[in-house]
Amino acid sequence: MCSGSFAKCLGITLIPLSIVCVVCNILLFFPGGNSVENDYITGEVWFLGGILGSGVLMIFPIPVFLGLKNNDCCGCCGNASCGRRFAMLSSILFAAIGVLGAGYSVTISALAISKGPLCQYKSGTETIWNYPFLSEDYLSNKDLWSMCLAPEGVVEWHLSLFSVTMVMGLIQAILCAIQVVNGLLGALCGDCCGCCETRAGAV
Repeated sequence: MCSGSFAKCLGITLIPLSIVCVVCNILLFFPGGNSVENDYITGEVWFLGGILGSGVLMIFPIPVFLGLKNNDCCGCCGNASCGRRFAMLSSILFAAIGVLGAGYSVTISALAISKGPLCQYKSGTETIWNYPFLSEDYLSNKDLWSMCLAPEGVVEWHLSLFSVTMVMGLIQAILCAIQVVNGLLGALCGDCCGCCETRAGAV
């Protein structure tokens, strides 16, 4: 397979992953599917890991990956003097941006899962809003989830959406890392499946 065609496949795969992460981040602003005041939204949601890391920063590598099928053959952006090797080499930079963005999303999601959601719970005789699982291993003890009185279902909501974002981010990071290797191989080997020669023969 051409290195450019393979990069295009990676770019196509990144699109739905980015959409899923953005949607998950948006849903996290509605804990348990409820509309609450901003002060009652888990802090990590505001870091916008899914929107910025797995969403906005993927705007850079995705179009580059999609265009490499043509760029790595007879130059980049239709400019034959640019050279297919440079096109593949430059894709490494954009792939690195993708890795950083996905890594940011994964880091925020992991921290949020470890910390647990912000919710209303009883502390002694008082009912307060805070993070009840900071000193509790709620991931291995599902019985603790009932500590959160409001919003209803916030623990499941928090855990499932941040888990999806983390998994999607990990996949994005792997795909972008693969393109780093693919871009390097394309730059070194100049593998183009002979499309330039085919076009030249057709003229």
